[in-house]
Amino acid sequence: MQDYQQAFIDFVIRHDILRFGSFTLKSGRTSPYFFNAGLFNTGEALAFIGNSYAAALQAAGVDYDLLFGPAYKGIPLVAATATALAQQHGVNKPYCFNRKEAKDHGEGGLTVGAPLAGRVLIVDDVITAGTAIREVMDLLQRTGATPAGILVALDRQERGTGALSAIQEIRQQYGIPVISIIALEQIVDYLARQQDPALAARLADVQAYRDQYGV
Repeated sequence: MQDYQQAFIDFVIRHDILRFGSFTLKSGRTSPYFFNAGLFNTGEALAFIGNSYAAALQAAGVDYDLLFGPAYKGIPLVAATATALAQQHGVNKPYCFNRKEAKDHGEGGLTVGAPLAGRVLIVDDVITAGTAIREVMDLLQRTGATPAGILVALDRQERGTGALSAIQEIRQQYGIPVISIIALEQIVDYLARQQDPALAARLADVQAYRDQYGV
């Protein structure tokens, strides 16, 4: 596990962004853990996740020209990531985000920020079913931009309705990397090394869930 991944898990547990218990997902499955990216809702938390995204992106070594944040959750995330890249890594990349509806006055258009062109790195919170990502791919195709990869906070490494996870389906369909700050395997590793008995006790449930639904 990389240092930034260790720090990320420490942070999300401390701030109840990653919680353990019994949670019913949209899929109907009962999960022993839940990750709520909507709780990165303070200046401190947003700066932290921006730094974490930037660290994961730098470690991945993906070549890209532009950062793109899908509305709505991706908007603050892409801005925080671009800021962290510039401040922490000396990488000054343009970014933009889309509108849900086209604006027909002022500057107009479907996007705000730098022109949507070149090799585009998409920044979002999680990929559940992949629907939002496919909408972004349609937008890139219409503008002539090329997807370079996707950056998310968590890969649940969990299969969907078929044998593959949503992330694996995206990788297969579009032939691009999907980078995550952490994946379920890092959560399992973290719990396995815990000195805190309350957290260590969660390991068996998480492992059992991975055995049942993991990819």
